[in-house]
Formats: sequence, structure tokens, C-alpha cells
Amino acid sequence: MLEGIDTLVYDIQDIGTRFYTYIATLGYAMEEAARHGIRVVVLDRPNPITGARVFGPLNDRDGEFTAYHKVPLVHGMTVGELARMFNAERKLNVDLEVIRLEGWRRSMWYDETGLLWVNPSPNMRSLTEATLYPAIGLLEACDLSVGRGTDTPFERIGAPWIDGRRLAQRLNSLNFPGVRFIPFRFTPSASKFKGQECGGVQILLVDRDAFDPLETGLSMARELKNLFGERFDFDHVDRLLFNRAVLDKVRATTGPTSYRLLWQKDLEDFVARRAKYLLYD
Repeated sequence: MLEGIDTLVYDIQDIGTRFYTYIATLGYAMEEAARHGIRVVVLDRPNPITGARVFGPLNDRDGEFTAYHKVPLVHGMTVGELARMFNAERKLNVDLEVIRLEGWRRSMWYDETGLLWVNPSPNMRSLTEATLYPAIGLLEACDLSVGRGTDTPFERIGAPWIDGRRLAQRLNSLNFPGVRFIPFRFTPSASKFKGQECGGVQILLVDRDAFDPLETGLSMARELKNLFGERFDFDHVDRLLFNRAVLDKVRATTGPTSYRLLWQKDLEDFVARRAKYLLYD
């Protein structure tokens, strides 16, 4: 496939969450380019959920398309910056050029750039969904609908076995910053539970700057386990979290707690580690 190619150009919009697979595609393309002596040019794109917000544990192992490199679940980097990190830390030694953004600052949300939102994939339809995705998408490997096959994917969760009123009452009582939960019933037209009525909650993002996706997502997993027992396959959260030690700690708790202390030191080390790869203030 690469015969006669001298340059690969990467021009894909990422959304800032480790398990969104486009950054793994970047990494694998760079690996192949390095093997064949092909130059790589990355046309950089804004991180839509800002380049300043960094959350969650680092993956404790590589996970192919959903955990390509050791970064936190919300990494706060652009694809160009990640390419620089991959090249150096994975010792790819590919001939890499990043075409920098003009006028972008790390603090910018996508709606502050003046750029038109174009769905980077069919179920990623808004900045709100990209913001909620690290929390809601984290649960997608479980026996749970995250709204695929509805008009607001990644803004709701549900399953035929969920009592939405009970779940919303419990989640709202925990007072997660930046979000509220509304009992909701829906019937997906595709994906999990296609054609089946599901109970669940609609998630309202009320303060995106205050929202902590990892505290929220992991606490939602804990409450689904506590309220609905074995109907919620809790262990499958690790298929996207990729950190068994953190998930074991969450499993062991039965009530509200602050999980960020579990990964704070690793996160601080990552922020220091990534500094040399950043291109923007």
C-alpha cells in the first residue's frame, strides 16, 4: 500500500480523549512510515475540549486502538503535540513535520475558535458530547446504552434493567460539579438494545469548566454497580480505562469518595513530561 509514497499527511480531527481511536491511527501510521522511510506531515487541529484540561489515570498497559500510548484519559494535547511525543518516547525516529495552528490558545474550547463544528464521527455531534465523552464513553464497553441510535449519543445512558428515577436521584444527591441528571426513557434505533425501551438518565452539562469527567464517570460506574448489582458488568469499565489498580479501588468503595488522589502524582508527572512537546501557550 505504501509503494511509491514519499509523504503521509494526517489531517483528522481528534476530540481529546485517549480511547477515541484517531490518535492510535496516527501512531500506527507513524510506525509504518518510520519502517519505510516515509515522511509524515501532521496538519494540526484544535483540541475541542481545550489543551489545558488534563484528567484521569494513565493507562497501565498498551491497548491497541484505545490506549496506544501512556497518557491520561483526557490528555490536553493536540494531535501535532501527540505526534511529537509518540516520535520521541516510542523512538520512532520518523521524519515528522507538524503544520502548526494559527491563533489557537490552550484555554480555548472549540466554540471559541470561530470554526464550524463538523462531526468527526457519526455519533460525535456536538461539543457537549465531546465534553461528556470521557465520562460516558468510559462505560460503553459495559452492557449499557450510551445513546447510540438516538439523537443525543453520549448525553444519556440506559438499559432495560435500569430504574431511571432511582439512578437520577442517587447521582444528583452526589452533587457532581458541572452536571445534573434527569430520569429518562428511550428506545435506541441502533447499537445496544436496538428496539428495546431503556430506563436511564439524560446528562445535562451545566458548567463545562467545573466538570470533572473521570470523577463523574467512575462514580457513575460505582453507583450502577451498587444500585443494580450484577446486571452492571463493572469489570468491563477497564476495557477503556486501562488501569486495573484504579478500578479495583473504585470497586472497593460503596459511597462517595475522591478518586483523583489515586492518580494525582502520575498526572503531575505526565504534565511535566509533556511540556517539551507542547507547541502553544
